[in-house]
Amino acid sequence: MSKRALPLLFVNLGGEMIYILEQRLRAQNIGGDKARRVLSDIVGTMFNKRFLDELFKPQEVYSKKAMRTVFERLAHASIMRLNSASMDKLYDLMLMAVKYQLMLCPRPKDMLLITFNHLDVIRGFVTHSGQAQSVIDYVQTRFIETYADLDEGQFLLMREALMIFFQDMHVRVSIFLKESAQNTDGRFVLSREGPLPFGTPMPGEIRIFDRGGGVLSSSEFSTGCEFFATEEGSYELRGDRVTPLGLNIYAASRSTDTLSAAGDCRREEFVSDLDSLTPNPAATAQLHLLSQLIGGSASSDRKSAAGFRLSLFSNDEEEVEAAKIGGSVRAALERGGTVVNIDARKKSKNAELNKIMGDLTVDDNSNERDEDLFDLIE
Repeated sequence: MSKRALPLLFVNLGGEMIYILEQRLRAQNIGGDKARRVLSDIVGTMFNKRFLDELFKPQEVYSKKAMRTVFERLAHASIMRLNSASMDKLYDLMLMAVKYQLMLCPRPKDMLLITFNHLDVIRGFVTHSGQAQSVIDYVQTRFIETYADLDEGQFLLMREALMIFFQDMHVRVSIFLKESAQNTDGRFVLSREGPLPFGTPMPGEIRIFDRGGGVLSSSEFSTGCEFFATEEGSYELRGDRVTPLGLNIYAASRSTDTLSAAGDCRREEFVSDLDSLTPNPAATAQLHLLSQLIGGSASSDRKSAAGFRLSLFSNDEEEVEAAKIGGSVRAALERGGTVVNIDARKKSKNAELNKIMGDLTVDDNSNERDEDLFDLIE
C-alpha cells in the first residue's frame, strides 16, 4: 500500500470542509469580517508549515476516526463552534464528496488535478489575507515537488489506498440524490460514457496487427455510448486543471443535507473495526492514544467575546433529531464495545501498544522534543 496518499486525502477533505463552511456562513448571514476571519484561521491552521512537513513524510493513511479528530480540531481553530451533530454532518459531507471525486477520476494521476482545484478555490476565498495566500502557494509547491514526476503505477497505488479508506461508506447526500449521481442506498451511479482519460484512444475501433507491429486492417463498430477526448490539465502553480472534479459544488447556494430521498435524517452507518459493536482492541487503543496525543478536541464550552455557533442543518428540529440519533449510536457502541483506557504518559507493558506508539513517533535528529503530527494543530 502506498505511503504517499495521506497528503492527498487530507488536503481534499480539507478543501471540502472549507467549501461547506463557507456556504453555511453565507446561508446563516454571518458578518463579512467574522466569515473572513473563520476561513483565514482555518486555512492558516490547516496549512501550517510544520504540520505539512510532517504530513508529507511517507506514512500510512490514518483511520476514519483519527481523521475526524484532526478535522474537528481544524473546524474549531477559529471563533466558530460546531456541536457534535453538525460536526458529524460536516464530516459525512466531506467524505462522500471526496469519495465521489475519487470514483469519477478518469485516471489516477488526475487526483493531483482534483487537489489543485481545491487549492485554487480556497485561494479565492482568502484573497483578503496575504499570509493565507502564501501558505496555499507553499502547499501547492510541495505537491508539485512531491507528486508531479511520479509514474502512473505509484498514483494507482495511492488511489487504491484511498479507495480502501472510503470503502463501505454509503451516506446519502441530497445534492447527489437530486442530480441522480447517487442511489437511495447511498451508492454512487457511474456512467459508462463521458470524458476519456487523457491520451486514451476513442473506443469503437478494432485493429489487427502483423508480427512487426504494423496495422494490417481496422474496422469500426458502434459502442452505443458517447465519449469525448480531454486535454491534459495543468500541473503548474496556476493554470487550467480541465477537470471539474474538486471545484466548489456549493457555489450555487444549493441546500445540501445528509438525508435520504424521503427526508429521513438518519445516517446510514458504515461498519469498520473502529465502529462495530465489538471493535478491534488494537484499533480502539490507537484511537484512544491519538486522542491523548492530540490533547483532546477543542472544548465546546470555550467561548469568545466575538464567537458564534454555526449549524449545518436547515432548522433546529433537524439538528435535535440528528443529535438524538448520534447519541443513540454512541450509546450502543459504549454498551456493546470494549473500553480500553490508555495513559499516554506512562510506558505500556503491552507489546502491541508499544509498537503502535513507536509507529506514531516522528524521528528527528535535532535536539528539539519530538512532536506528533496532530500536536502541530494548535
